[in-house]
Formats: sequence, structure tokens, C-alpha cells
Amino acid sequence: MISKLPKWVEYGAFVLALIAGCVNAIGLLGFEHQSVSHLSGTATLVGTQLLSSSPTALLHLLGILISFIIGATLSGALLSGSSVKLGRHYDTLLVVEGLLLIGAIYFLQAGSFVGHYMASAACGLQNALATTYSGAIVRTTHVTGIFTDLGIMLGSWLKGEGFDRRKAVLFLLIITGFICGGALGALLFQQFQFYALTVPAGICLILAISYRLYKRKTAPKPSQ
Repeated sequence: MISKLPKWVEYGAFVLALIAGCVNAIGLLGFEHQSVSHLSGTATLVGTQLLSSSPTALLHLLGILISFIIGATLSGALLSGSSVKLGRHYDTLLVVEGLLLIGAIYFLQAGSFVGHYMASAACGLQNALATTYSGAIVRTTHVTGIFTDLGIMLGSWLKGEGFDRRKAVLFLLIITGFICGGALGALLFQQFQFYALTVPAGICLILAISYRLYKRKTAPKPSQ
């Protein structure tokens, strides 16, 4: 049950959602108004471009889809199991995500679509990093499923069934983090353009360091 998970799960989910909301806002404002943290809209645009005479636009959208999958694949290769567990390579993946976002800045400043692909890969990596929390399906890079799950929980509660308050709090924290990240991303983009990505990249690196320190602190002491 989700009630058995450590408290840092909520904090981590909020910060990850904030990172994704920030990156997505910068994408919408600067990557030719292209979302990179989730693929529903991008997949729809791929469908519309199939009827278009612009193969360049179609290839660009397919590149974003494939990049997201590549990022998720990297997470899948480094992590095992389907629940949060101390000791896994979360810190490694967060460092990689931060580096991808920093690399995206370089290519975006040069006007290259590679920057879009790197940002999309970073989001795919993050989304796969925290997919399942002890049976609660969680996505930190988009909130459609979170709103749906909340609605299902409320419907069940109205029927007289139990209500998992901690799961609801987790979902609300993710929604709040994503919205706050969007506001932060918009503010940063107004001031710094694509260099705004240094902030979510820096947060990734801080999270990685914090997780590594926490892991060392809570690791069992070797027996004498």
C-alpha cells in the first residue's frame, strides 16, 4: 500500500512535477510552441501532418516522440521493479536528465531541433523514473491521468467505499507542482529565454545529490 512508502516520496513527486511543468512551459513558449513533457498533443499533430505536404514538420514531431521513448528506455534499463525503493539508480537518472536539459540549451541557442529532442528525452526519462508508487500509477510529466484517478477515487468515495487520503495528497501535490512549474517556467523564459532550462537542470542535480546523501545516511551499518 502507498501508506507504507517513505515520506520523501511526496516531496520527490512534487519537485519532479515542478521540473516537468517548468520544462513544458519553456517548450510551449520557445520550442515553436511544442509540448515536450507529454505526447498526446504531439501524437495528434503527427496524425494531422500525415495529411500535410510538409515532411520536415512530420519528421520533427516523430523525432520528439522517439526521443521521449529513448529517455524512458534508459530509465527502464537502469531501474528494475515497479515500486519506489531506496538504493536504485534514481540519482544517476536525475544527473542524466540534468545533463540532457543543459545540452538542450546549447542546441536551442543554435536553432537546432536537437535541443527539442534532448528536452523530450529528459522528460521521457523522468516520467519512467517514477511510474509506479506501490500500486498507484503516477506520472510526473503530465496530469491527465492524475485528474482521472482523483475522479475515480471521489466516485468510489461517494459510493461509500474507502478513500486513500495519502494517495489523494500525493496526486494533489503532483498537480500543484506541475502548475507551479508552469508559472516558474513562464517567468524564467521571459527573463532568460532558453537559458531558463538551467533552473530545472540544476534542480535535477540538487535532487540527485540529496538522494545520494539520504541513501548514505539511511544505509544499514556494516556489522563489526
